[in-house]
Amino acid sequence: MSLRLGDTAPDFEQDSSIGRIKFHDWLGDSWGVLFSHPADFTPVCTTELGLTAKLKDEFEKRNVKTIALSVDSTESHKEWIKDINETQAANVGFPILADGDRTVSTLYDMIHPNASETFTVRSLFVIDPKKKVRLTITYPASTGRNFDEILRVIDSLQLTDNYQVATPGNWKQGEDVVIVPSLKDEDVIKQKFPKGYKALRPYLRLTPQPNK
Repeated sequence: MSLRLGDTAPDFEQDSSIGRIKFHDWLGDSWGVLFSHPADFTPVCTTELGLTAKLKDEFEKRNVKTIALSVDSTESHKEWIKDINETQAANVGFPILADGDRTVSTLYDMIHPNASETFTVRSLFVIDPKKKVRLTITYPASTGRNFDEILRVIDSLQLTDNYQVATPGNWKQGEDVVIVPSLKDEDVIKQKFPKGYKALRPYLRLTPQPNK
């Protein structure tokens, strides 16, 4: 059964390119991005892993740990990492899970038989510090992931967890946000949003990003 938003991300213990990992323990109090790849030495995934490595500082400042997965062995992963680092001018320091027995792939419903009966699809999960699944995206094999979008969603999740706001379409850090419709008390609104707000409709009230 597929994971849904709000479900607890399944725990597991599995080998990786940096050693044995107990997932929930490894994640600790951090957010996590778990993303799968059909196999090692695949071109699109090589670019993605290099990009993830280059975004290390961006993930760290958001308290996010990244962890990849492929069905190949740790030895294969280590050779692939050499290629990634060389071709992408990167330094892969995050783990790549070795899921040869499909343990994690099965837990996270990464095997889609109509796409492939043996290889994982290219799924991505954002998991919060309470181990809850907050975002799921599955990409076709031919399309590389947009990591700017993944960071944007994490920014939105972290913002909206702490304030009674939602983020509009194409929202980016520093732009106006929407006051949630359930918040109606004007005194409370003034207290929570001292910068004021603009009501385009009673249900559509824009306010400057409150933590900026």
